[in-house]
Amino acid sequence: MLPEPGGRPPKHPKREIVNAILWPTASAPLTLAIASTVSAASAVAKDETTIGWSRSRRLTAPTILGVACWARTYPRPIRAPARPGPARACGRCRRLDCSVTATLPTVSWTPGSARPGSHLIYHLFFRLVLQHIDAEHAHALAKRSLRIARSTSLGRAAVRRLTGSPDRSLEVRALGLTFPSPVGVAAGLDKDATWFEDLGALGFGFVEVGTITASQQGGNPRPRVLRLVKDRALLNRLGFPNPGAESAAAHLRRAMGATIVGVNAGKSLLAPVEAAGRDYRAAVRPLAQLADYLVINVSSPNTPGLREMQAVPLLRPLIADVRSELAAAGSAVPLLIKIGPDLDDDQLDAVTALAVELELDGIVAVNTTVDRAVLTSAGAQAVPFQGGGLSGAPLRPRALQVLRRIHRNVGNSLVLISVGGIESAQDVWERILGGATLVQVYTGFIYEGPTWPARINRDLARRVRGAGRSSIQDLVGTGVAPNHGPV
Repeated sequence: MLPEPGGRPPKHPKREIVNAILWPTASAPLTLAIASTVSAASAVAKDETTIGWSRSRRLTAPTILGVACWARTYPRPIRAPARPGPARACGRCRRLDCSVTATLPTVSWTPGSARPGSHLIYHLFFRLVLQHIDAEHAHALAKRSLRIARSTSLGRAAVRRLTGSPDRSLEVRALGLTFPSPVGVAAGLDKDATWFEDLGALGFGFVEVGTITASQQGGNPRPRVLRLVKDRALLNRLGFPNPGAESAAAHLRRAMGATIVGVNAGKSLLAPVEAAGRDYRAAVRPLAQLADYLVINVSSPNTPGLREMQAVPLLRPLIADVRSELAAAGSAVPLLIKIGPDLDDDQLDAVTALAVELELDGIVAVNTTVDRAVLTSAGAQAVPFQGGGLSGAPLRPRALQVLRRIHRNVGNSLVLISVGGIESAQDVWERILGGATLVQVYTGFIYEGPTWPARINRDLARRVRGAGRSSIQDLVGTGVAPNHGPV
């Protein structure tokens, strides 16, 4: 029951106890890990990062991070004059006369939205710190911080409270598995198969690790990753840095959780195209019994000769080689291929037909693009390296186009995993209606932060109920008519 205007919010003793105990305990190691990088970030930025508040305070990055963590633990909204319009209860304090107007650069949220405090903190942290740190160092920071936050039972409980569990309506049955949510992590985020359980704890339905190659390799020389913030994109020419198949297999054997893990296997940098079959077999051999599904990556633009293998004359024998290795290992793991967005329609149709002919389990579409024309910002002209693949929002139109074309051709005969430019529940919804059984994210997660998957799951569950369905799987492909284009 809501209080009268100007009254005190109702008390929730259990919730207050959880807030007072769990959040400070769980956030302390995370805050320490973050604070250790702030001075380095300031050095990179070459000036002191400041931020303006409604009372003209100027706060340095370490101070504002401390305030943000305190505000998350003890949410006390800033009072401001009531906005015109009908009275509306605040989703945080349940007061009818409350509106939150913390004025932050490029950061905003609406009272009543889902868990705004954590979202606000991440956007603030990204603007003040992360975007001033080398992208690969920031990646390592995120990995370390999440691991620290989940290193204690109280920390794990706090993460569970923040993220919750996906609604049962989001369960998807595919590839002989039951995915708790159709939203997963694309290959490239967990390159060495060391933090898939932490990512799964954030609300992702599955995690695809890799790309894993036969032997350890360091990838291409740095710099090799660039954020294009205005375009909400990433440009990378990583070249599959990873610890090798044997090491990745050892990490997977130590898994204790229930996270569904796919393995993305690729060609080594030094392996010639003629020896690709043997190289892939060596990569698959240690992982065959450990992966929940296996993806043959033939579409990264950052490994010489790899994209050539999307041609049917090269792809057919490669699939045969991998299947021979799986049979020798006694593995019946589902097998998929990952294709790129830069194939023309004829090439795309040929690969799709081959996948159906060889009875593959599915297709992951799409990888990064080499087309710089999709960028809109002038900053694209200042890229410090040649080559590389683009991911993120600029890839969205082409990824959706490829998905719809494949679904029109194959219907439900293949599991389609859509990747590229997914940033919101609306994007996920479009992919599901366009024929995707599952979707994957990478760049959108980097820009939106650790509470993104939980927010997306809640929004998707509301959309499923609004559509009058009991399962999101019932909606797969309903937005595309076979062989006739979008309905």
